[in-house]
Amino acid sequence: MRSEPLWAQIVQQLNMRWPDLLQALLQHVQLVIVSMLIAAAVGIPLGVLITRARSLEAPVLGVAGILQTIPSLALLGFMIPLFGIGIKTAIAALFLYSLLPIIRNTVTGINNVDAATLEAARGMGMTDSQILLKVQFPLALNVIMAGIRTATVINVGTATLAAFIGGGGLGDFIFIGISRNIDALVLIGAVPAALLALLFDRLLGILEKATAPAG
Repeated sequence: MRSEPLWAQIVQQLNMRWPDLLQALLQHVQLVIVSMLIAAAVGIPLGVLITRARSLEAPVLGVAGILQTIPSLALLGFMIPLFGIGIKTAIAALFLYSLLPIIRNTVTGINNVDAATLEAARGMGMTDSQILLKVQFPLALNVIMAGIRTATVINVGTATLAAFIGGGGLGDFIFIGISRNIDALVLIGAVPAALLALLFDRLLGILEKATAPAG
């Protein structure tokens, strides 16, 4: 057993591994950003579609909800036959996990636009498409951003599991630390991941407030 205190072990590991830590941090950010961009590009249109075809709400949200209940490692395992070992599998799994909050908040935001506002827009001669793009979507944007914010924070933590299928990221340090019983390595991976989640939450919180309707 090591005689050094934990803080000394952390400093020692950082001195040896800081280039690897920086690379892992960049990989982690890449996993989160790419998967969230894809999730937003798919989830927001799906949410809008549901508000136009209510019959799709139960099946789409049901499937997205089921995906949320699948254990993370199991979902990663299911993706391996499709995408192989590596970053593509990790991004695919993270994308699926991020869909539910985005779709649900898009539907909620659009459906909760005040009926009087919609009636006024129709009275001005706006078409349904114009009402969606110029009235409903702008008023729902901060609710949609809240969904993206929630999904992103969850995504940062889930992305640490990418290490188990060769996806890289901060999970590499956690995985190695657990397998070798080195607590310092676990903390070197876990603490930056937690700080990264707080950073994303803060930045997206600012965007959420910025997109809130005036007044």
